[in-house]
Amino acid sequence: MAIDKKQVEEIVRAVGGKENIEAATHCVTRLRFALYDESKVDAQSLDQNDLVKGQFSSQGQFQVVIGPGLVDKVYDEMIEITGGDRASKDDVKAVAGKKQNPIQRAIKTLSDIFIPILPAIITAGLLLGINNILTGPGIFFDGKSLVDVYPAWKDLASIINTIASTAFTFLPALIGWAAVTRFGGSPLLGIVLGLILVHPDLLSAYGYANAVNEGTVPTWNLFGWHIEKIGYQGQVLPVLVSAYLLAKLEIFLNKRVHDSIKLLVVAPVTLLITGFLAFTIIGPVTFAIANGITSGLIYIYDSYAALGGLIYGGLYALLVITGMHHTFLAVDVQLIGSQGGTFLWPMLALSNIAQGSAALAMMLVLREKKMRGLAATSSVSAFLGVTEPAIFGVNIRYRYPFIFGMVGSAIGGVLLTMNNVQATSIGVGGVPGFLSIFPNKWGVFFIGMAIVLIVPFVLTVIFGKAKLKKEDRSADRTVVTGGHSAANESDADTTAAADADLNQRSRSAAQVGNDPINTLEVLAPLTGTAVPLEQVPDPAFAEKQMGEGVAIEPSGNQVMAPFDAQVAHVIKSKHAVILEHASGLQILIHVGINTVSLKGEGFNMFVEAGDKVRAGQTLLEFDRKVIEAAGYPLITPIIIPDGQDMVDRVEVTTGDVTSNQNGVLKVHLKG
Repeated sequence: MAIDKKQVEEIVRAVGGKENIEAATHCVTRLRFALYDESKVDAQSLDQNDLVKGQFSSQGQFQVVIGPGLVDKVYDEMIEITGGDRASKDDVKAVAGKKQNPIQRAIKTLSDIFIPILPAIITAGLLLGINNILTGPGIFFDGKSLVDVYPAWKDLASIINTIASTAFTFLPALIGWAAVTRFGGSPLLGIVLGLILVHPDLLSAYGYANAVNEGTVPTWNLFGWHIEKIGYQGQVLPVLVSAYLLAKLEIFLNKRVHDSIKLLVVAPVTLLITGFLAFTIIGPVTFAIANGITSGLIYIYDSYAALGGLIYGGLYALLVITGMHHTFLAVDVQLIGSQGGTFLWPMLALSNIAQGSAALAMMLVLREKKMRGLAATSSVSAFLGVTEPAIFGVNIRYRYPFIFGMVGSAIGGVLLTMNNVQATSIGVGGVPGFLSIFPNKWGVFFIGMAIVLIVPFVLTVIFGKAKLKKEDRSADRTVVTGGHSAANESDADTTAAADADLNQRSRSAAQVGNDPINTLEVLAPLTGTAVPLEQVPDPAFAEKQMGEGVAIEPSGNQVMAPFDAQVAHVIKSKHAVILEHASGLQILIHVGINTVSLKGEGFNMFVEAGDKVRAGQTLLEFDRKVIEAAGYPLITPIIIPDGQDMVDRVEVTTGDVTSNQNGVLKVHLKG
């Protein structure tokens, strides 16, 4: 496809001109800019550019969605226009990172550390919820637990508790692994460091308070220097600081120790020095700081509970937008480790539900079929604890549902804090969040859940019906037909007209060999669960800025050809491939989100551009462990890129699928 140079020039102008571009690169779908001043971006001009499918800013990068098969041509033209140097994705990422202030960098660091270990924490939280149901008094029987009434279940509950509590008991090992990896050291040393800090020979941090009161805290006597012999179960700061020191010390030694003796010197010296400093200086100091922070939060909670609930409950959704919500993961973990429960997590769960309720209400306000579908699916995601699709895809776009979500969440937060509702674990958000709540507070939590379901929903519907301008609703009434909009038509009329037109033109449909093809069924290229695009944690895909499609949460590790095709393009980093059907239709299969950053690590591509492939033929394999360890989602979008004139409409099928057996997309072609 030829590129209109003027449109590329408009993109350059819209991002502030070549003098505002510090570095620029591209991935398979979008241009990625590190800009000197993002306030100079002309968003309206970008929206009006036919080449641009969407735009957003993330982690210091301004991203302009162009679409697969076209973005590389736009990038080449842009480089020729600006005369700038080509940059790698790491170059742009590094430049963007420098633009973040110290607080933003600290938040990103915490995010990079805690996100990879969230699956383990979420699993532990769910299992602890099951244990709470079995052992919580008063849930099924007055004053008694299920195991009290049925003692045969007691040992089963004990086993579940052991499995569930392991992630929290050995949390420093998980944090040590993630933190040392983030700081550039050896992950294995990070695990060992974390285990050192919870060694069985040490007094458990959970028993430290009682030991202090009884005067039985064990100590080491280092030539008259008495060091408390305690572990750091449930602690965050000691292992974070120690992991940073370990990684930097290991890097320092690796650069200076000869390869022939590295195995004998680097790891032993690194662990010995870091471990010694962890027990003598880092641990005691950070332990005191952590306890001080915890005491401060507890004081505020005890003294100004309603105010705390109003502020945190109401503003949590704003923290999600800024990314600062990841910071509070560490606070929650610290509270659980030192106090046995956290009062912050229950408010998070209600905030999830509140934003989901507001998004769901938009189904009754919006008339455009595509946006109603986005509102529905993103609300379900929010009810299950993942709010980004609802917040970024619907609520922020229209503003008032986002605000009403915060209003409902603030009211719920006040109720929870006034009644001392706490969670025994974290990781389970949204409606399933009740599993992490102390069972004796379930009643209050369910009342709070009702508040955040009803208040945002009712306010959003009333305000939306009354205030949403008629022309805005008309502008939203579009039907996806090959990337074009049919405005001012009802969904039903437009769909009926499209179906009738398709039938009338069936005889002149695209030719494949000697046979006309009216409809192309795209089989599932992966085994797993097919979900709507709105559930993809990336606005370029979730908002369908590149086109219609579906996403698959894979259970396997192979990508198969969904139909007989020619390989149109293989992405250099091996995480994505574009196939072209004989009709001319192209499809993008993009494994994971942000997996371009892996530079091909964990991927094995079996085809090259120009190859002919048969349906069911293996295109690529990926290493799930490598991708998950790097903290990237495995969810795989399958996209029919916009701008393909032969496309009339696309139907999506979701649910459990097996590669090369179940259809996930049905593409109706024009004549």
